[in-house]
Amino acid sequence: MTPSHKETIRAGLIGGLAGGITIWIYEALIWVGVQHLMPLAGIPRNATGLVFGKAFQTGVGGWAYPIGTGIHFAFALFWGVVFAAIWPWFRKRGWEATLLALFFAVALWIVMHLSIALVGDDHPDYLDPIVIIGGFMSHLFYAVPLALIVKRRLV
Repeated sequence: MTPSHKETIRAGLIGGLAGGITIWIYEALIWVGVQHLMPLAGIPRNATGLVFGKAFQTGVGGWAYPIGTGIHFAFALFWGVVFAAIWPWFRKRGWEATLLALFFAVALWIVMHLSIALVGDDHPDYLDPIVIIGGFMSHLFYAVPLALIVKRRLV
């Protein structure tokens, strides 16, 4: 049975929210705690700098935190709904949700970071192996909880 649009959107929003929270937990533990790439407070403002550039991020001061949080969760919710929309097609063809999540995570990282690179020149070095591996890993920590929630809600 095909889920309704309302069920699909709800599953995507809930899964996207869970994934958005999980990716931040991963970044706090790994990027901040283990790799010391940024301070903990840098996580919410990071999206502001990625989307609008470091000068804007610095220029808006404390507003970088709510702006970055809004950007982060807007994208997390959007991609959650996208995953929920495509999941039934893959499920009918025998795909496991977490397997699809692995490919979805890689695709997300590529799409998001190509977009960031296209809109400005103030972005991380996307050829740096640490940036690539860290980005793929963080997006896996987004996509897997998303997939598990969507799978469960759209059975």
